[in-house]
Amino acid sequence: MTLERGALLHNRYRIDEILGQGGMGSVYRAVDENLGVDVAVKENLFTTDEYARQFRLEAVILANLRHPNLPRVTDHFVIGDQGQYLVMDYIEGEDLRQRMERTNSLPEEEVIIIGAAMADALSYLHSRKPPILHRDIKPGNVKVTPEGEVFLVDFGLAKVIQGSQVTTTGARAMTPGYSPPEQYGTARTDPRTDIYSLGATLYAALTGVIPEDGLARAMENAELTPIRKREPKVSRRLAAAIEKAMEVDPDDRFQEADDFRKALLNASSKTQRLVNNAFTVSPAPEEVPPSIEETSIEVEPDADPNSESAPIGIPVTPHNTGPVSSTSPADSPKKRRQKARQKFIRFLLFLILIFGGIYVALAYLPQLRVHLPASPVASVSPVESQAASQVPATNADVVAIPPSETPSPTALPTATSTLEPTATPLPTDTPTASPTPIGGGAGEFAFVSDRTGVPQIYIANIDGSRVRPITNISDGACQPAWSPDGMRLVFVSPCATADDVHKNASLFFVDADGSNLTPFTSAPGGDFEPDWSPDGTRIAFTSLRDGYMQIYVADVESGEVTRLTETSKANNEFARQPAWSPFGNQIAYALKRYGAYQIWVMTDLGESPEQVTQSGYQVWDTHPAWTPDGTILLYNQNGLTNLNRVWLMSIALEKRPGMGVNAELEHRPLVRDIDLSGDGFWILYEGLEEYNYDIFMSTLAGASRTRLTRDPDTDYDPVWRPMPVAPVE
Repeated sequence: MTLERGALLHNRYRIDEILGQGGMGSVYRAVDENLGVDVAVKENLFTTDEYARQFRLEAVILANLRHPNLPRVTDHFVIGDQGQYLVMDYIEGEDLRQRMERTNSLPEEEVIIIGAAMADALSYLHSRKPPILHRDIKPGNVKVTPEGEVFLVDFGLAKVIQGSQVTTTGARAMTPGYSPPEQYGTARTDPRTDIYSLGATLYAALTGVIPEDGLARAMENAELTPIRKREPKVSRRLAAAIEKAMEVDPDDRFQEADDFRKALLNASSKTQRLVNNAFTVSPAPEEVPPSIEETSIEVEPDADPNSESAPIGIPVTPHNTGPVSSTSPADSPKKRRQKARQKFIRFLLFLILIFGGIYVALAYLPQLRVHLPASPVASVSPVESQAASQVPATNADVVAIPPSETPSPTALPTATSTLEPTATPLPTDTPTASPTPIGGGAGEFAFVSDRTGVPQIYIANIDGSRVRPITNISDGACQPAWSPDGMRLVFVSPCATADDVHKNASLFFVDADGSNLTPFTSAPGGDFEPDWSPDGTRIAFTSLRDGYMQIYVADVESGEVTRLTETSKANNEFARQPAWSPFGNQIAYALKRYGAYQIWVMTDLGESPEQVTQSGYQVWDTHPAWTPDGTILLYNQNGLTNLNRVWLMSIALEKRPGMGVNAELEHRPLVRDIDLSGDGFWILYEGLEEYNYDIFMSTLAGASRTRLTRDPDTDYDPVWRPMPVAPVE
């Protein structure tokens, strides 16, 4: 769980603000109350005994580092089941990512100096006994102080090489574009891994463009664009040095960081004689209060920023409470020198988008009804194909289940929704193992089916056998989410119909055997899209209780409800589809702005909202789902003009909107509403086969696709049961 501002950590460190966040923890700025100085506190939420032991070992080693381009680690501690913490010097200034946003690309001499400073720091780390790898070098982890000093920061993923093995505390960072091929999967990493990432960071700084992904290059799905093709003025020596550092085969790179440092310095006559203490660059200019133009929507004179036809790429200040994260798309400044040449092009694009939007609206909108099972604007009945919609027969017999008092929610609601998409591919490992036994033996999953004419929740073995209902509610039951112990479900009733958006819907609990049906929330408007926190104490959900879709959290024991998002109702902005990160410290969600859905992430307290995907007029990003290590988000990308075209996408969380690489995973056209197995290798999802919507299972990469349900009616909303279950008789 994210630490709140003002919290006292370890009876010493007063939390001041969140500097960054990831699936495995957060980085905080805090005040050391013993010394009265600012510090950075890096949190790791892995807390097993083995991880704690390795953490202490590595923390002691890191605490003994002394180098002019590295912050000092001043403290380390483990707090029970809460987390592991490293305390470091807080480095003032801007990071390289922000510097690139401010200047677009960096001057050649500045890139050489920054690269040489980082290479010198890496040479120091790699030469320790035992050697230390950083393993997460990227622009966001290179800082420039107000005095122009350069620091390599963020030791949360640093690894100590012991013998022939690399310790496994934490998890590998995989930042597409900056990570070499060997950093994906389980391949061995060594000092040449850091050399590659530093080269990629300098490539981006020189060109203003993230290089092609290392794994994609290794699989011959992409080639590295030469630096001089992007920036012809860059010297041949410098381009050659950086490109050598980025070779796919580690044997073809510089074998030592010091060799890379020397090659960088020798690339220019101005830097050949620089020594380490001369590795300084010009500091960032003092901050000037931003003008209205820089902090509000930036559009052409005739564009209406509140209209849904406004271009999606326009920066806009989020309406969430609290300050906007420095990595938010809201505060990416437009470079003045770019405005003049872009103005005319943007105006033409704006006109094209306007007329294109009108055309789509006239041609398609009357026919559209988007299905967002277990998440979007309503969805208990699955997406209907434009060719043939499947409407459940409302007079069908209802399956009988053991008698119990079943509260009968009122009014069958409906769902009208909208969604859109975009893409760029990133390969994924194809596991060869069989599904993780989730319940000793085959395991189980829950899903929703219209097979009785009214949506109800069913449980089945993971091979699709022994299907049995656990609800029998006249208004239907849908959007199930398991408690972490796998003993009960939270779900939604009534389910949505074609003309409504979960109005009057409430959340209910039910045990896995269908007993103890209990209402949980009830509020005017409707509550839906629930997701249980990993510790089982809270439920995040979408609600219309304030008149438009926002995300709330309810305490399971007390029922107390807290609103997390605060988007603009006037601008038709909606937040929905909450998905807890594996450690419970973040929530991913879909945010609709300017008529398109994007994936955003915030803390579990609703703070530091940050955009992680960019959609547009042709596609929308919805249904976020986390991998078990919290480093990657999967999501759906939905085509507006073809409701049966739904991509499965992934994005590594790089803490910078628009800088991550969206990856289209190799699946059939319809892979909707996925749920991952506990090991992260397998997914359940709603798919389409023989013009019928059913539940499928496959590896994350799309292999071993298996159809689990075959009822002629629609099956959807699949969720793995997370704990061992009794063997089936």
